Amino acid sequence: MKVFSAAQFYEADKRTTEKEGISSLDLMERAGQQVFQWLHQRMQGAQVHIHIFCGIGNNGGDGLVVGRLLIEHGYQVTIYIANFTDKRSKCFLINYDRVKEVTKKWPVLMRSAADFPEIAPQDIIVDALFGIGINRPPEGWVKELIQFINAQKAFTLSIDMPSGLYANEAIEDSEAIVKANHTLTFQAPKLAFFLPETGAFVPYFEAIDIGLDPEYLHTTHPLARVILKPEAQRFYQQREKYAHKGTFGHVLIVGGSYGKLGAPQLAAKAAYRSGAGLVTAYIPACGFQVFQTAQPEVMTLTDPNEHTLSEAAFDLSPTTMAVGMGMGTTSESSKALASILEKAEGPIVLDADALNLIVKDHSLWKQVPKHSVLTPHPGELERLVGAWKNDYEKIEKVQALSKEFEVIVVVKGANSLTVLGDDVYINSTGNPGMATGGAGDVLAGMLAGLIAQGYDPLMATIFGIYLHGSAGNLGAQEHGFEALMAGDIIEYIGDAFLELFRQEEPQPSAEERKK
Repeated sequence: MKVFSAAQFYEADKRTTEKEGISSLDLMERAGQQVFQWLHQRMQGAQVHIHIFCGIGNNGGDGLVVGRLLIEHGYQVTIYIANFTDKRSKCFLINYDRVKEVTKKWPVLMRSAADFPEIAPQDIIVDALFGIGINRPPEGWVKELIQFINAQKAFTLSIDMPSGLYANEAIEDSEAIVKANHTLTFQAPKLAFFLPETGAFVPYFEAIDIGLDPEYLHTTHPLARVILKPEAQRFYQQREKYAHKGTFGHVLIVGGSYGKLGAPQLAAKAAYRSGAGLVTAYIPACGFQVFQTAQPEVMTLTDPNEHTLSEAAFDLSPTTMAVGMGMGTTSESSKALASILEKAEGPIVLDADALNLIVKDHSLWKQVPKHSVLTPHPGELERLVGAWKNDYEKIEKVQALSKEFEVIVVVKGANSLTVLGDDVYINSTGNPGMATGGAGDVLAGMLAGLIAQGYDPLMATIFGIYLHGSAGNLGAQEHGFEALMAGDIIEYIGDAFLELFRQEEPQPSAEERKK
């Protein structure tokens, strides 16, 4: 699923009206019809009071269409116009007149906070104040109106965007944004829906098809792409019957130090669970017995140093490596990383302390293979790219890093991002229970396991993050968010693969439920 900018949506509107020979008013009617149908299907004529708050632009025009259709179908509706300026869009004015043609209860013109209505908890609020065209935060009594809406206990539905939220720009005033319970967004989601600072205003959303020009949507390079189940299914590589363990590659896990050997253990097991044919761990000598006991499937090589890695004392040519988890940042570790990178023959996964060591010694960048995958947690990411003012600047900084060193960077979070140059991929799986120690080690091992099997590094990263989140979801269903541990995620990797092609049971229709 593509994510477009506000400017691209305006262009899509223009192309649609030109190609279909329709007006902007017709397109607005089409959008309003879709929102009405969504409400009508769920309310089935229920007589609750629906309060529709409209601005005086095209988003307000959408709200007027919805209000008119609800009135025509017998719903109890009050429409309020935030009358904060004399400027009105042409489509708004036409739909304003259309509302007056179907009801004697004309829209209420609001000019100050004194006009705010009483709203009962069982009522419904429809927010149509501002759409993607807003270019500055609401002020004065309009800001107070938004705060008034947020203070209500009634269910709030936003049309296209929660009013006050920009589609793809940073927040200027978080107190001037509607906190919607649900958002019906037109055609495709907006980038703001997926970022930590802005996504909180959009806890749930649905993209409704309003028939924008499919050729434009298909051929236009988006701001980002959201990876859903259909996309993940297309990434999956079917295994051949006569394949053997050598077919699926050899992963070398490099990491660990005294007291931190659990990290490479988690990565090694995750690499196997993801399908790697062979996995070897290169660890400090102190971990040999524990590692062999805990992970009998994993071959183990040890560094001459007892407690930390000091060199690349192995004579292997693995398909790929995952390096850094629990490695430490001593001078010895830095020397070890330099020698390990010298042996890398293709893209590898760099995690945790490998990234911290690169920050300390920038000369190591020269040895990082092109299209390697970086998997920093937020603190490590900040050390790599520097502090950011907002989520959008963070993405820009990550894109700059990716371009400079030709690497793939993972931005971890509720909707983890995969960044390669200008391309951004948004993950749709995962849950708060995965905010636990070791989950990142599991991810690094999974990505290495997929790369070893022949997945392109970018594809492996996008697909691996999706599977990682899916495994976390399945684990949380069994254990709950609070009790989920990194090892649990590993145990559900197999189920995550199966879930890719599991058919969902059809939901009974409203008539079948009545029976």
